[in-house]
Amino acid sequence: MHPDLIWLVLAFFTIALLYASAGFGGGSSYLAILSLGLAEFYEIRTIALLCNLTVVSGSVWLFYKRGHLDWNLCIPFTLASIPLAYMGASFRLEEQVFFGILGAALLISSLALGYQSVRHRFRIPKKHRYTRSLTYLLGGAIGMLSGLVGIGGGIFLAPVLNHLKWDLPIKIAALASFFILVNSLSGLAGLVTAGTFTVSWIPALALMAAVLAGGQIGIRLTLNRFTANGIRMVTAVLVFLVGLRVLLVNGMGFEMLP
Repeated sequence: MHPDLIWLVLAFFTIALLYASAGFGGGSSYLAILSLGLAEFYEIRTIALLCNLTVVSGSVWLFYKRGHLDWNLCIPFTLASIPLAYMGASFRLEEQVFFGILGAALLISSLALGYQSVRHRFRIPKKHRYTRSLTYLLGGAIGMLSGLVGIGGGIFLAPVLNHLKWDLPIKIAALASFFILVNSLSGLAGLVTAGTFTVSWIPALALMAAVLAGGQIGIRLTLNRFTANGIRMVTAVLVFLVGLRVLLVNGMGFEMLP
């Protein structure tokens, strides 16, 4: 196995373990690593979505088996997100525009992950009720963003819902996993439609195997009441630094020291 691929496999395994413990797929960090010149432009979103899909498929199944997946909570969000995630993924963005959006999304996702790691220290006393129209609005907006940058969107959705006290944290984590699952499928369909589904299957399958293993460990730690707020916070800092570099260097063309 090529040394670069070995490094990627180890990195993707670690990312999947960390993100799955919060109910996420890790797409933002997969994009961050691949955007540093380790993959071709159109292959970046494809690999990130495939790895996202691999991680959250196992997470959704375990959430469902443990009774945490609330279909009444999941369906309204995903109905709005699916067509907009497909639409966002089908746009043929110029490389600099894509990296600009990606860098901004990584910065936002790092702040969201950091916020959620802090938020999880506090017990939410009760959930609030909101209108169905707000559900569709949130689902659609995050679905569009997830399609544009090639992530499932759960890392944006979960902190918002926790802040709004939409439901119990474990149910929101289950919703985030399901949200990522359907948006990753929709995003992949959009890439195929746009002719930008590009992947080298041998390295992609190695990375998918790595995130499957890491994701299964991470989600089982969560379901056994293990929390990793400190680790999530470190991950948020790393994603922030990489996102800042992607935005400034790849998106805005600034010169920076390696």
